Amino acid sequence: MMVATAGLCVMVAGCGDEGASGSAAQAADANTSYPIDRSGTTETVAGTQIQGSPATTVKVGQAYSFQPTVPAATGAAVKFSITNTPVWAKFDAATGTLTGTPTASQVGTYQGITIAAVVGGKTATLPAFSIVVTEGNAQSNVTLSWQAPTMNADGSTLVDLKGYKVHYGSASKSYSDTIQVNNAGITTYVVENLAAGKYYFAVTAYNSTGQESSLSPEVSTQVD
Repeated sequence: MMVATAGLCVMVAGCGDEGASGSAAQAADANTSYPIDRSGTTETVAGTQIQGSPATTVKVGQAYSFQPTVPAATGAAVKFSITNTPVWAKFDAATGTLTGTPTASQVGTYQGITIAAVVGGKTATLPAFSIVVTEGNAQSNVTLSWQAPTMNADGSTLVDLKGYKVHYGSASKSYSDTIQVNNAGITTYVVENLAAGKYYFAVTAYNSTGQESSLSPEVSTQVD
């Protein structure tokens, strides 16, 4: 007799109404990103202004982005330049945008970064700043929990539940990894050492003869 999926409610870090519908949930150890502070550092040279406050900290694997503004340059051609660009970043001379995602090998402090704007032959430069790249959680854990099924696919009572299989991967409905839980009494499992990215999860149950249920509704979460 095939085990039914009725009752297999899968949830990331807890099981409830969201898990029953297969909706996304957040990981228990989700990281807080560093916001870009745009409180308004301004430099004015001969009427030309450049302003903006770049974030000075970024974690490994986290996307960094900063773009200054030149409020008095409406309709005028503006060209941007930079000195001491971090090795992990790129600079757009047309927009003044500094972007990049540092890796674990690029942890450290990048000093003396300056961004300048040229408008009508006049140059205004933001005060020099540094960006500190800190170690992020290169790998994280995700906690899954579910409700055990109580019946077989034919409607009969399930009396020989043996365990579960946790299926997961980085693509929806396409699971590259499977973890077998050989204990019917366990309804929580921690998937460990996941690299940053989005993951999708589903669980199956199996009985003492090895017959397996169909997949539970899928849940997903972002690991930072």
